[in-house]
Amino acid sequence: MAEANGDQHEPMKLPKTSESENLKRIRHTASHVMAMAVQTIFPDAQVTIGPWTENGFYYDFDKEEPFTDKDLKTIKKEMVKIIKKKYPVVREEVSREEAEKRIKAINEPYKLEILEGLEAPITLYHLEDKWWDLCAGPHVETTGELNPKAIALESVAGAYWRGDENNQQLQRIYGTAWETPEQLKEYKRRKEEALKRDHRKLGKDLGLFVFSDQVGPGLPLWTPKGTLIRSTLENFLKGEQTKRGYQGVVTPHIARVDLFKVSGHWQNYREDMFPMMAEDDEARAMEQGFVMKPMNCPFHIQIYKDQLRSYRDLPMRLAEFGTVYRYEQSGELGGLTRVRGFTVDDSHLFVTPDQLEKEFFNVVDLILTVFKSLQLKNFKARLSFRDPNSDKYIGSDEVWEKAQSAIRNAVTSLDMEHFEAEGEAAFYGPKLDFIFQDVLEREWQLGTVQVDYNLPERFELEYVSEDGDRQRPVMIHRAPFGSLERLIGILIEEYAGDFPLWLAPEQVRILAVGDDFLPYAKEKAAELQALGIRAMADTSGDRLGKLVRNAEKQKIPVMAVAGAKELEANSLSIRTRASGELGALPMAEVTQRLVEANTNHTNF
Repeated sequence: MAEANGDQHEPMKLPKTSESENLKRIRHTASHVMAMAVQTIFPDAQVTIGPWTENGFYYDFDKEEPFTDKDLKTIKKEMVKIIKKKYPVVREEVSREEAEKRIKAINEPYKLEILEGLEAPITLYHLEDKWWDLCAGPHVETTGELNPKAIALESVAGAYWRGDENNQQLQRIYGTAWETPEQLKEYKRRKEEALKRDHRKLGKDLGLFVFSDQVGPGLPLWTPKGTLIRSTLENFLKGEQTKRGYQGVVTPHIARVDLFKVSGHWQNYREDMFPMMAEDDEARAMEQGFVMKPMNCPFHIQIYKDQLRSYRDLPMRLAEFGTVYRYEQSGELGGLTRVRGFTVDDSHLFVTPDQLEKEFFNVVDLILTVFKSLQLKNFKARLSFRDPNSDKYIGSDEVWEKAQSAIRNAVTSLDMEHFEAEGEAAFYGPKLDFIFQDVLEREWQLGTVQVDYNLPERFELEYVSEDGDRQRPVMIHRAPFGSLERLIGILIEEYAGDFPLWLAPEQVRILAVGDDFLPYAKEKAAELQALGIRAMADTSGDRLGKLVRNAEKQKIPVMAVAGAKELEANSLSIRTRASGELGALPMAEVTQRLVEANTNHTNF
């Protein structure tokens, strides 16, 4: 990764809070210092919660007037004063009754609500005798251990109390704190780079998608250029799936509630589903109606179940680019990476227990092929298992252990870098999730594979075994992309809008030196189009310099200049974003290299 001055060296490691006990103490304490500063300047502001985040901290305040950028500067100055006074950070353990008494004395109703949900012991943390809050820690010994030059207040956002939009709206101040000023400088540099790469801005600049208030938040509309990227990704994966014996299916966008009662989604996932559509109040009261699908798996199960299958029919691999709908809260939406309607590259494999390991390996191989073609290299595998202490999962301990063992054995056999994460499983089965780290060291979940013994049981799926008995198949849920929307959002930022040639919506732009050469440019563009290459001739009539600048601005991978020499030699002068000036090349070589790049998913 390049620094701002252009020097190439190993990027500075910026640990996450969860990876560093020291950072956890620093950020916990910085949040308390910030809250004290706020209440010193604005005595009427009430504090609610103030946890650390992976890159910093925040505190939510109930304050009538909105915080301004000027307020943040004033708050930071007050924080510096508190830090320089080196107040000791003192832990005190109190009874619930004593905590309640103290909270009432300072008239902080939010703290009373927080206290209700706390288990003993109840701990308070004081900044000397100047300020305190309910907190479990950890903290540094004194405020003097914080480096004010390694702390920044970043922004203000709205937040509802307890995350419920029916509750009071609060103001959330985000901050960040590091061990050294150098870490803060690198963090700010990455934030600036992230703003340049923001897929919402680049997507608009490149004309890939739009959002409309009249359509609704979280529902992207794809332009012709954006649709070309989607179609290219779909066709690429469909081709890989066809090689591996997948069969395409198409299913509806809605279904009866009863389907999702059997699957368990209605009972376990209802808050994330759009409200039920019922004919009348009586039907609504009886939960008889239709819902928009949050998942595709129950539909594929119905296709499998339409007839009795034999072991000879298995494995059966059903695949669909299926659009699903999830009622995300408006505050959680974010461009393409968190939407309400998105298309999953979904597939469900119905296999015999003996076939499970081989099919699982084949799915992982497909995902790795996808990542290689997309030039995504920096990823690790997360084994998303159930939390044994949670009651949100369906199925017996036996089937969960069987499914988790299958995933653990697979990644061990493949010698994949991996880690286990309790509580990250789907409610019906464990998952192998591929966590991708982008150029800014942010992590995203992309591909996923799930082993499921539960849904075949709930839907009473069967196949006839070789000895004539009825047996339960095992299901593998699989999505290499995860969702097209999130994948494209991540790719825009990873590539900074510079899509590899095979994926770019416009691959070649032919620039005529003057109007006299425009017919030649159009002729060459038509020849390339006939070969499936996304080429166009710029007919704006601008001078060559402006044509080049416009193509650069639109991040066209290949620019081809057409002038007198090129016309005479049946050639094009090629300039690529990946390799720079390549000079005049015969038309036959240009077409050959473009076709090969598309076929092999490489650059020109």
